[in-house]
Amino acid sequence: MVASQSPADPICVSHPDGAVVDNWKQNLRVIYQCFVWSGTAETRRRKAKSCICHMCGAHLNRLHSCLYCVFFGCFSKKHIHEHAKNKRHNLAIDLLYGGIYCFACQDYIYDKDMEQIAKEEQRKAWKLQGVGEKFSTWEPTKRELELLRHNPKRRKITTNCTIGLRGLINLGNTCFMNCIVQALTHTPLLRDFFLSDRHKCEMQSNSCLVCEMSQLFQEFYSGHRSPHIPFRLLHLVWTHARHLAGYEQQDAHEFLIAALDVLHRHCKGDDNGKKANNPNHCNCIIDQIFTGGLQSDVTCQVCHGVSTTIDPFWDISLDLPGSSTPFWPLSPGGDSGVVNGEGHLTGSTTLTDCLRRFTRPEHLGSSAKIKCGGCHSYQESTKQLTMKKLPIVACFHLKRFEHSAKLRRKITTYVSFPLELDMTPFMASSKESRVNGQYQQSVDVLNNDNKYSLFAVVNHQGTLESGHYTSFIRQHKDQWFKCDDAIITKASIKDVLDSEG
Repeated sequence: MVASQSPADPICVSHPDGAVVDNWKQNLRVIYQCFVWSGTAETRRRKAKSCICHMCGAHLNRLHSCLYCVFFGCFSKKHIHEHAKNKRHNLAIDLLYGGIYCFACQDYIYDKDMEQIAKEEQRKAWKLQGVGEKFSTWEPTKRELELLRHNPKRRKITTNCTIGLRGLINLGNTCFMNCIVQALTHTPLLRDFFLSDRHKCEMQSNSCLVCEMSQLFQEFYSGHRSPHIPFRLLHLVWTHARHLAGYEQQDAHEFLIAALDVLHRHCKGDDNGKKANNPNHCNCIIDQIFTGGLQSDVTCQVCHGVSTTIDPFWDISLDLPGSSTPFWPLSPGGDSGVVNGEGHLTGSTTLTDCLRRFTRPEHLGSSAKIKCGGCHSYQESTKQLTMKKLPIVACFHLKRFEHSAKLRRKITTYVSFPLELDMTPFMASSKESRVNGQYQQSVDVLNNDNKYSLFAVVNHQGTLESGHYTSFIRQHKDQWFKCDDAIITKASIKDVLDSEG
């Protein structure tokens, strides 16, 4: 597996008497140019015509080219093996991936000089094809390699590790932004995406919010303990979401949706984006994580015909008891107990109650008749919302701020929420299992695909006119912290579950 560091000729070190190839560098370059990377249309046509096994005439079966002579052979049918044995030509190149195979070692080998030639020719081919460096693999620089050699001790993630925890300076009523940033930077898949340097910016100016988020993740996970000042993020938010500009108090939920929207627009998907398996048909990281599909079924009360539409969503906004909107009493008599893993006091409202109300059938009434496709006339109907496709990360928004012609107030109704939530009862596939709005779960059904674990909670203290946002985030399993702008403190699970939400 190991080759010499800087050989004059390619010799496998496990075989000191290995064969030597005259002019091997030139031979290698010609093979890479003409039969592996094929940068020009002419070389691609030549490759299509000439790259066939010289024994059986096949085009496929992992063709390899002998490095010593002009011979192509199948790897799968071992025709290249026979050639190597008969001619004692022990080195060959995989014409699909460019790897060097040693028949003496019976394995692919690595040689620094050969690898350098392969990369040089690959870059030339990409340039000829107009691709450039877009798809080049990351490699450590000499400086980074030197640092690794002088710092062999590695940081280990333990249950007491606080890496990733960092306060954010309030820049003047920007707590609404800070609490959402804390939630986003502790979203596991988003963290993995940015820390693995996956974002390739295609914007011409320095106005990409995704680049700033990438830098923000680097700041959070750098190990620095001093609070970070997110002035560049605030500037970009003001630039791309003008309705949030200024130092007035803003709504955290509104900031979340605006941030996701700008990130989605600045994340350029690849050519297969239209085929992405989510309701937005986009393969950007935002849609992969946050986008779900909300199914709306409108049923005609005369012919019972159903019209179904599916719309993408990034969050689910839930009405609360105490609002001017009539709230369906989903727990008759205020029975206490455990529902969907939620232990709650007699008469209290749970997140499950709010979701049941959200997904119950609603009679639209005579003032909202629709034209039925079956009756071909305007008829009264019922409408029901269910989840067609669940997102990887589900965001629930409790509508505590009520704005109407008569009222402007905050609803302080306590809503209990669980550490684990099963969304199966609210799926479109579970619609037939409901009786009078209540989900009837069979004893033998256990679907783990629709279960969620809580990892972030955003809270608002104060009134509609004057208040302050904080957040709870989960660092490890059962390890919670309260984020209050620049101050990070340890929190208990009870602190999290007792919060307003």
